[in-house]
Amino acid sequence: MAEDKKKVSALDGAVMTAEGLSFKGVIMNPVVESCTGCERITEFESISYCPSYAQPAKKWTRGICNFATHVKGTLDKQGKTKVNPLKASKRAARGR
Repeated sequence: MAEDKKKVSALDGAVMTAEGLSFKGVIMNPVVESCTGCERITEFESISYCPSYAQPAKKWTRGICNFATHVKGTLDKQGKTKVNPLKASKRAARGR
């Protein structure tokens, strides 16, 4: 017999309250525009939330959110990818 598996949501057990979405005792804020495209986003009652962090706007205040799955690499202020100088020198010594 094949068992029917119920799809488990990341926000399973969350409850909408007057303050907002309550999940495990924490009030969750909706995602911000910078989060658009992230694979972690979960919808609850047609509003998008991040189950990894309760206040997504704060994760973007100092640069790129470390939970973001839609952002590739680390960029510096000029828009170029940061390179660790120690690793770069080792690569150069090996001839890469």
